[in-house]
Amino acid sequence: MNDTPGWASPGSAPSDGQEAGIPRPSEPVDGSGPAGNRSPTQPPAGQWSPPSSSGAGPGAPPPAPGWGGRPQGPGWGHPDAARPGVIPLRPLGVGEILDGAVSTMRAHWRTVLGITLTVAVITQTAIIFVGRYLLPDPPSVDANATGSEALRQAADSFQTKMLNTGPPLLITMLATIFTTAVLSVVISRSVIGRPVTLSDAWAEARPRLLPLLGLTLLLAVMASGIMAVGFLPGFLLGGTAGVGLAFLGLLAACVVLVWLWVRFCLASPALMLERQSIIVSMRRSAKLIRGAWWRTFGILALTWLLTLIVTLVIGIPFGVIAMVADGGGLDALVTEGANSFGWSFLIVSGIGDVVIAMITYPLFAGVMALLYVDQRIRREALDLELARAAGLPGYDNRS
Repeated sequence: MNDTPGWASPGSAPSDGQEAGIPRPSEPVDGSGPAGNRSPTQPPAGQWSPPSSSGAGPGAPPPAPGWGGRPQGPGWGHPDAARPGVIPLRPLGVGEILDGAVSTMRAHWRTVLGITLTVAVITQTAIIFVGRYLLPDPPSVDANATGSEALRQAADSFQTKMLNTGPPLLITMLATIFTTAVLSVVISRSVIGRPVTLSDAWAEARPRLLPLLGLTLLLAVMASGIMAVGFLPGFLLGGTAGVGLAFLGLLAACVVLVWLWVRFCLASPALMLERQSIIVSMRRSAKLIRGAWWRTFGILALTWLLTLIVTLVIGIPFGVIAMVADGGGLDALVTEGANSFGWSFLIVSGIGDVVIAMITYPLFAGVMALLYVDQRIRREALDLELARAAGLPGYDNRS
């Protein structure tokens, strides 16, 4: 058992045997309570005022408002905020969130590498064998087929592609759930400068894997239902008008999905670090995102763009090397798919996918966890609790 406090939500009680994380503030998450409006000279019961700029003890006068309360405008916050771990204990900028994710990878590289390398190798091995031996081959295409035959061939080809896409997506989703769970623990420790081993991270993350799987499946079902609602009216109408209606419906569904994706993006960190239920975690994410949707969307879009760049920079060279090693060509890859290549292509391209996963998995998990920390700092003055959890002088509890 370690002595790191728990990442519980405001007003919640810790679960039995709760391990590492961040202490719970008593204020509500929406910023309407004492966390948003309290005077720095009147800390709530059970909390304390920030240390003075002169370095005096906990009884000294606090600094000007803005260090531990709500934002006071662009660039607000103490420039010399304490930094016991990978981030300064104040509201974070976009660059600091990305830097914190990368710093976690550097500071705990053995643990991060052990997690991501193991998961990536198992995932890519499973995808290669499933694609090679269990998934159907692409149907043959008759270039002289008539209109009805060509339509049937197109339908068969689409069905086969959907079947071939499903299992790899499922395997990737399970891998993402596992790495997100374990890396969230690693990041929660790195914020306050605590060491963490792979066994420690696994012991804390293991009880939350099934709830995290349930959350992921629930969000996937919601997304599928929204897409179906957008597509179904046009499909039922049929004809040219139906095609246009289906396109507009899918476009509207995509807008709703993006809005929900941002709204619930912090549900996974809340579920992992606060040990909340699935529904409570979704509500928690919605409250934390309230008023910060566009900023969160921008950070997520930037992170997605960075992962795309990493994927292309690493994936394209490995793909070219794989095709050269196998003796195939781009035409064969497009027309017959990766399963038409030999083992040399699958192994080389699989190695490239492992390298990509080792970079993108911890980067995305780090951004999600640090976004969660940032929003709690902005709304709940969590920087004060983090300073106490890190053992910084002058942050002992007041009775």
